Amino acid sequence: MTGDGPLPIVSNADIVAVRQQVRTAAVESGFSLIDQTKVVTAASELARNALVYAGGGQVRIEVVENARRRGLRLEFRDEGPGIPDVEQALTDGWTTGSGLGLGLSGSRRLVDEFDLDSVPGKGTTVTVTKWAR
Repeated sequence: MTGDGPLPIVSNADIVAVRQQVRTAAVESGFSLIDQTKVVTAASELARNALVYAGGGQVRIEVVENARRRGLRLEFRDEGPGIPDVEQALTDGWTTGSGLGLGLSGSRRLVDEFDLDSVPGKGTTVTVTKWAR
């Protein structure tokens, strides 16, 4: 675990802080420059989604290990309106905002493991894992 618990996501400055913390953890975990960029980009997109669509949230950054390698697990949580149709939200190009509609689907492609749990009216949790190569 890096830091002392979850990092808040309530402003654009927090998104910058999340990016910095994730990059630091990726470097310390031995990620290549390409994999650092992938995990930082995914973290940035997911943090921005929490801010824009849920009014804020938090992220927990955890260094994980299995028998062969180290990685990072990022858990983004919010108590926003939730996602009524997760399948549709994961479709390239679909957006309820003004973006390109690549936040969730793009983030999923940048990481090795992606789990999205959303309950309309209760919030959303997105957990991603990226393994060092």
